[in-house]
Amino acid sequence: MRDRVTVITFTVLLVASAMPALAQAPRQDFIWARTTSTAPTLDGVLDETAWAKAESTKVYFRRENGIPGSGWKIEAGLLPSDSTNATLKFLVSGNQLYMGAVIRDKSVGGSEQFNRFDGLLMAIKDHLDPNFPKPPSEYMYSWWNPDTTGGQHDPQPAGQDPMFWGRWANWPPGSTRTPEQIANWDARTVVHGLSNSDTPNDTDWTVEMRFNLTPMGYDVVRTQGDLIEFNISVYDCDWWWPFDPMRFTSYRSWWQGPWGNTMWYGEVKIFAKPSVTINSLTLPAVGPEVRLLNGSSFAAPTIDGVLNETVWSQMPSFDIRYGDAALRASYPGSGPYRSGQFQATVNGGQAPVVDPGDATVKFFFRDNFLYLGFDVRDLVVQYHSVPDRWDGFYVNLVDRVLRHEDHNLLGRRLSFQVAQNGTASPQDYLLTLVGQGKAQIALTLKPGTTVDTLGVTADTGYFAEMKVDLTGLGYPTDLGDGTLFIGLDLLDGDSFLNPANSYGTRTWWFQEREHQCCPAWAYMDPNALIAVGDDAPRPPRELVVMSADPNPFRTQTTIQYSLGVAGQVRIELYDIQGRLVEQRTLGIQQPGIHSAALSGEGRAAGVYHYRLQVTDTQTNAVLSSGYGRAILLR
Repeated sequence: MRDRVTVITFTVLLVASAMPALAQAPRQDFIWARTTSTAPTLDGVLDETAWAKAESTKVYFRRENGIPGSGWKIEAGLLPSDSTNATLKFLVSGNQLYMGAVIRDKSVGGSEQFNRFDGLLMAIKDHLDPNFPKPPSEYMYSWWNPDTTGGQHDPQPAGQDPMFWGRWANWPPGSTRTPEQIANWDARTVVHGLSNSDTPNDTDWTVEMRFNLTPMGYDVVRTQGDLIEFNISVYDCDWWWPFDPMRFTSYRSWWQGPWGNTMWYGEVKIFAKPSVTINSLTLPAVGPEVRLLNGSSFAAPTIDGVLNETVWSQMPSFDIRYGDAALRASYPGSGPYRSGQFQATVNGGQAPVVDPGDATVKFFFRDNFLYLGFDVRDLVVQYHSVPDRWDGFYVNLVDRVLRHEDHNLLGRRLSFQVAQNGTASPQDYLLTLVGQGKAQIALTLKPGTTVDTLGVTADTGYFAEMKVDLTGLGYPTDLGDGTLFIGLDLLDGDSFLNPANSYGTRTWWFQEREHQCCPAWAYMDPNALIAVGDDAPRPPRELVVMSADPNPFRTQTTIQYSLGVAGQVRIELYDIQGRLVEQRTLGIQQPGIHSAALSGEGRAAGVYHYRLQVTDTQTNAVLSSGYGRAILLR
């Protein structure tokens, strides 16, 4: 029986990764690496007591190894008669990650040809890299021995060991490695049989591997531990030593992501912290990265792009903002590392971004529908036929039934842009769903906004509403296990009279495009209701920042705002780098409409962000905040 729960706080939407799970299906994208005080010896035997207590997972061929990103692929030959059956285990000791792998295989070996070998292809995201999202570093350990001299290397020597390639190795695989490279990544393998020889059959190969986490920007020794972003492919080639055309096959199976040097589909989150040891009786629960509220207590909103229904005011929200590193760092789970931004080349160059993309997104579910609301603040709203210059959104969702050609769950891009007439123009798979009656999209321009590509007058932005019938993405009418995979990408194109000043940006939350790594693991919680009583009238507390006029300005602009309750008002001004350049108190003000002047004297031309904050006159608690942007010209 499901009881109703009245949600008191709206921060329930963005839940930390380690928050206890409720009724949702278990996540299939993580594993705990227990801490051991005694590091395993790298000998490929896995005979230490710690390995017997380690958490493990299986990777099979042609089986579900974990949604949403796991899959498999035939590279050559026939379907295997001895398909992959791999067991993976993980431990940490100090700031080192250890992986133990037992791969059952009757035919072990490699060749000079790519994809004709046994081995492991892995990636760890580099958290020390200054870019966002954090890029993958490749770790390849296999019997691939490419020909780099023009000679013939095949057949490979019987009894040969696997070779290193990637972040901590040199080209070609098998080259001598430096002490530093070995210190940062090393492994040993035992083949129960004879590699590169199918006479007689082998039994399995066992790997003991160590990754130094320090140069990758992780710290599992600190009290709160860390989240290691990882993925792995198990390559399997059979009956090549010698070649048997009646049995030869080459294929791979992976857990969440197939490659080491690009970010596809999904990733494995390896959790580790000092308090989770090989002797811990229980493991901390890992809940969803995002929990969606159930809006069934309210009337369904009309999809008209206005966002004026009560349900929208009751739902939590998050922001997407170009150039805001602090905001990105506040995202839950792996969001701080997977979220990012991109500036396209427009008219042959990349102009300064004077009006960064900025939006607030709300979402909830009701019955079998997903609802999304978009509040976009934009001084230059435009229509353009080139996607790199759109104003709009990519909404990335994952079908729960259909599969991609790599046998992982199929990603869908539901896109819309601002049309020439100021309405929503559905694109990509959203256009298909709208045509099927499985989705609705609507957009309205904010007051004073016009759609053009000149940037002559300052706009204020637009609102949009989207409704998606999730049965159009393979969900049952009751939403099944309630799991949702989602990523959002804000597209912001700004054009000006001088074409050299025009630009286009994308800023994304978790996932830039479908099939890229990595959507948020979300849960549509049927018990997370806001009771109808929460809809009762209450004194308005909102601070509404209405406009800055004139905007752009040269000497002075006036900001208008309205107060719902009396309070102490403060205004702050920030430059485009986020530096505070002015702060002043406006005093205690009563409910109603007010104004504050901002001077451009002594300031450089550019975009400035302003924030107004209202605090309680007795307790100094923050009652409400609002902000906007103004352009200073010279």
